[in-house]
Amino acid sequence: MENYVVSARKYRPASFESVVGQQHITSTLKHAISTGQLGHAFLFCGPRGVGKTTCARILAKTVNCEHLTPEHEACNECETCRSFIDGSSMNIFELDAASNNSVDDIRELIRQIHVPPQTGKYKVYIIDEVHALSLSAFQAFLKTLEEPLPYVMFILATTEKHKVPATILSRCQVFDFKRIQTEDVVNHLKYVAEHEHVQYEPQALHLIAKQCDGGMRDALSTFDMLSNFTRGNITYKACIEVLSILDYEYYFRLVDYLRAGNVAQSLLLYSEVRGKGFDGQHFLSGLAEHLRNLMVCTDPAMNKLLEADDELRVRYGEQAVNCGLPLIVSFLDVASDYEYRYREANNKQLFTEVALMKLATLASRATAPAQVRLS
Repeated sequence: MENYVVSARKYRPASFESVVGQQHITSTLKHAISTGQLGHAFLFCGPRGVGKTTCARILAKTVNCEHLTPEHEACNECETCRSFIDGSSMNIFELDAASNNSVDDIRELIRQIHVPPQTGKYKVYIIDEVHALSLSAFQAFLKTLEEPLPYVMFILATTEKHKVPATILSRCQVFDFKRIQTEDVVNHLKYVAEHEHVQYEPQALHLIAKQCDGGMRDALSTFDMLSNFTRGNITYKACIEVLSILDYEYYFRLVDYLRAGNVAQSLLLYSEVRGKGFDGQHFLSGLAEHLRNLMVCTDPAMNKLLEADDELRVRYGEQAVNCGLPLIVSFLDVASDYEYRYREANNKQLFTEVALMKLATLASRATAPAQVRLS
């Protein structure tokens, strides 16, 4: 127990090259280091768990490295690198603004910066969740940020850029971190699984990556939880059970029933889903997402918008061909409308059943033969 380290920490990137999904950030920082055109203040902003603090630490280590590699990465062998790695560096300071957000905290930080670094080139201050600073703290910080000492570098990180005053933003180089692509998350999870000797099903890793919504830290935390639950054999079935996700098989079956105009089977399937503990909101939301995936499969140009493994892509493509784009769009219009109005319904079970009946009837009208009126 004492030696266990969660994957998010154990496999935390130690170099720009190993950062996943943020090449536009890391390449820019490496170029600035190589040309000596480093700013004195950076603002890293973006969703949680995508590498903001990690990149801040890598940048802090690299700018103080005594022997940069030809790729402009930290050598991890010099005195300043070793002190950073073992946590004894006197040049790098981290402040959590969520719990140290008063003007007194910032004034204490300002007093510290007047002492030059004993080793290395820069004293680097990483301020996480900087948006949490009070207005008076921002005002006290502004002058220092505007006229910094030559050996001081500030790296601010936030998930809520809009809460940072414009006066602070204008004095920083702003880097926008993006959500990590599903395929990049899956590939990194495969890398971790292989090193941890964890067996997995590809569909399971895709599901984990999709659930994390572009955040690598969340994906690795979920991976650890599932690895423990499954005793090192992560399956798709275990994923939907632990994460409380409705199996996509239900939606493939439902669309087949709706396309055939089979109201009875559609309602029975929904009853089965309710018996598993899923409410109508979850059910309708999943149906709308399924229909959206079918829609993007109707045109090869849109196929890249589908985030799924190869086997699932084939199934979506087959069902999309069977339905046709006009029917899929009609289905999607109704499902989205009912999902949006779900919260206003008093009898939510009946509301969802009416949605299914309307969808099945819609399909019946689309396939019904034309009626000939006799005079």
